[in-house]
Amino acid sequence: MMSRNMSKTLFPQSELPATGRKLIFNKPKLLEMIHNISMQESLTSLQENIFDFLQDLNNFSSDKIGLFNISANGDTITLSLNYLAAELQQIGDTRTLERARYYLTRLEKAITECRTNKINDINLNQWKEYSDIITDSLWLFEKRDASGVHKADYWGNFIPQIPNQLIRRFTKKSEWVLDTFVGCGTTLIEAQRLGRNSIGIDLQDKVVQSANEALKLEMSKFRTVNEAIVNDSTEIDYPTLLKRYGQKSVQLLIMHPPYFDIIKFSNDKQDLSNARSIDDFLQKMTSVVTKSSSVLDKGRYLALVIGDKYSKGEWIPLGFLTMQRILRCGFSLKSIIVKNFEETLSKRNQKELWRYRALVGGFYIFKHEYIFLFKKKL
Repeated sequence: MMSRNMSKTLFPQSELPATGRKLIFNKPKLLEMIHNISMQESLTSLQENIFDFLQDLNNFSSDKIGLFNISANGDTITLSLNYLAAELQQIGDTRTLERARYYLTRLEKAITECRTNKINDINLNQWKEYSDIITDSLWLFEKRDASGVHKADYWGNFIPQIPNQLIRRFTKKSEWVLDTFVGCGTTLIEAQRLGRNSIGIDLQDKVVQSANEALKLEMSKFRTVNEAIVNDSTEIDYPTLLKRYGQKSVQLLIMHPPYFDIIKFSNDKQDLSNARSIDDFLQKMTSVVTKSSSVLDKGRYLALVIGDKYSKGEWIPLGFLTMQRILRCGFSLKSIIVKNFEETLSKRNQKELWRYRALVGGFYIFKHEYIFLFKKKL
């Protein structure tokens, strides 16, 4: 039993379950325990009950109280131990019985009620459970997600964490994601994993074939449509494309175009990496945005992942130039996210060389890209 000589923090972090692992709880049993704690007549008694509950959670593998035994009606809830323990800690650390009961009622509501908004499946009553969803405008990634069929062998592809974050934040399960520069299929793979339908477009047959092969190899528990097709994003009739799938619209647009001519992806004249000039590149991007946004639902989001470039010793703000074009297409700007990922193919084993070049040439080395987030107004 807990000592009556309580410290400033009743339950030190060291005593909490040290795992973010999600477990399936017996929901009626969990609610019963919370209710019993709230019925205690004194703050001390309530805190003692919470302390005992935390001790049981710390020894969850033995489950002496039957918290993980599935009830006859199969009513369950999936929570991380970290989340539940942190909530209980906050309740136990309160200084009044009234406040503790308020927090217990809030916890009960988080378990029994799901509150979401119109654009995602995030349960706002359990918002602390989503600590892995980034809400800051600076995204720093230590390493690439290489799980499943994800590979880093396609020059210029973006890391899977980016579409994962965007899809979870701006779509619901079974909704539709359109990637106009699909490359090796990173967006489609993440959409398939997350239970979203997705279509990707690319000019190159081999690239599209590789993306579709990867999708077939990736195990999925969802019945979704996820397919890459060969076509020109600047010319394709998007309503006709969606009609093939029995759809009239999509709920998220993701664009990760070539950064003008930094990497030549093909010899195709229609390839944006072969644009004749910056103006030509921007015109082609405007065409892609105008045509594809015609099938994006009003109030939904377009995410542009892009970087800048150097030309003849001058920094060209390609990202912001493209951003300005998109704003003219009926969008409002919601966020500018700065992202950095160290271990890209282009940076690997060349850090010292580029540092020397920067010192000689009087410039700074690119360490970031942008994720511009737009909302469709019209």
